[in-house]
Amino acid sequence: MNSEHEPGPARVQFFVGKGGVGKTTLAAATAQTAAESGHRTLLVSLDQAHSVADVLGIGGAREIVSIDTDFDVIELDTLSLLESQFRSLAGVLAAAGAHEHGGQVSALEPEELTGLPGVQDVLGLCEIVRFATEGNYDAVVVDCPPTADSLRTLASPAMALDYIERVWPQHRRMTAALGSDPRLVMLVALIEHVVSTVGRVRELLADRSKTTVRLVTTPERMVLAETRRTVVAAALSGLHVDAILVNKLLPQFDSPTGSVDPGVAWLIRRRALQQRVLSELAASAGATTILSVKRSVTEPVGLADLGSIARELYCDTVDAVAVLGKNPPAVRVGLESGAGVDSVYTMRMYLPLVNPSTLTLGRVEDDLVVGAEGVRRRVRLASVLRRCAVADAELDGTDLVVRFTPDPQVWPV
Repeated sequence: MNSEHEPGPARVQFFVGKGGVGKTTLAAATAQTAAESGHRTLLVSLDQAHSVADVLGIGGAREIVSIDTDFDVIELDTLSLLESQFRSLAGVLAAAGAHEHGGQVSALEPEELTGLPGVQDVLGLCEIVRFATEGNYDAVVVDCPPTADSLRTLASPAMALDYIERVWPQHRRMTAALGSDPRLVMLVALIEHVVSTVGRVRELLADRSKTTVRLVTTPERMVLAETRRTVVAAALSGLHVDAILVNKLLPQFDSPTGSVDPGVAWLIRRRALQQRVLSELAASAGATTILSVKRSVTEPVGLADLGSIARELYCDTVDAVAVLGKNPPAVRVGLESGAGVDSVYTMRMYLPLVNPSTLTLGRVEDDLVVGAEGVRRRVRLASVLRRCAVADAELDGTDLVVRFTPDPQVWPV
């Protein structure tokens, strides 16, 4: 084991990708090679299908299981987490008395909450924060659910906090807590606990120096469109996609002479198409690193197979759990020109792989609503921009540049 470990939270990598692209295999290979390099590594499965155990060739990992030196694994059951957390909460609330509508909170069953969107996602991410901060690991590698569910999971903390703040702002909660109703005081205390807990999750996801998203894809034309949407959606959410891992690449074929077997000719054409897809990715990926690995002849199972994949993917020279590529901030605000009411401010958003024709902009109070690739996100404006109006916008390479000019009616003299 490496005796020197980074202080503070562990590095965290979220592996996302659609079903069938090899996301779980590459997550497991990354975790295994990180452990071999001396990083104390935990591989976590958030995908309720839980195929991590199959890839590793073990029976299961409902609790933390040691696979090898410095290499542990766990398959999180977020439904069980939800039920356990609710039973604890119901016990506390029951002691505070009856519900305002006359019913007892303790009469509810945990199964009644399983349909609430985002609850399981947040609880799973809270466990990731615990693993990353309790000091037992240097790296936490997370095998996420398929793409759409992954993006919903990673966006859930910000959505939950924004929702709470809009429905019951903090200043109103604090006013309510000063009242004489003990049940209301208890409710405010519980909500503040939730806000604090979810806030820690959001902080971890926003730490671009420690937390990254790795998108696993295949070099196919149809998959490229989803790759673009996923990278843009992650960028709009402030997540740092540091690498695109292209799996199942066909090997290079020697140019044949004479007549060619139809099967070989098909493979050559398919390989050429894959290379064109890779070139398109590289041309518009910006600071995002692109790594590739060839298609396995047999289904990889066990540490030996995973080690071979990791050596090809990371070429024995790359720290598998290091942040790859450059690390541009999600949003950068600056003064472009002028002074006072004649100032021009810019807000730059890093949006690699975006199709310019899909970009849309809107303004709602203190938020800028940015849409791209069928995804829309509200971005809270910096304080100086809240007193400005949008002047124009353009795509500058991998940056969306939005220009603002002061609103004379609210700009200080």
